Amino acid sequence: MSTTADVSVEVPDLSEKQQRILAYLREHADEQTYFKSRLIADELGMSAKEVGTNMTAIAEGDFTVDVEKWGYSSSTTWMVTS
Repeated sequence: MSTTADVSVEVPDLSEKQQRILAYLREHADEQTYFKSRLIADELGMSAKEVGTNMTAIAEGDFTVDVEKWGYSSSTTWMVTS
């Protein structure tokens, strides 16, 4: 598990998993635009299904990153911009 994902700012109305995913996206959004659920899952010790389910709350929220479901090819791909 990545130690960088352990550093997060408490965000109201997000579960612990959603906060970990959001922290991961915030940290990597400047260097990467497209993220696959299974790769995020590998980094955070979750399943791809857990990531995909929790990304919806992040995509629908008002955070410092914009998340859009982009495509599906061997795993859901998300476009993330900061």
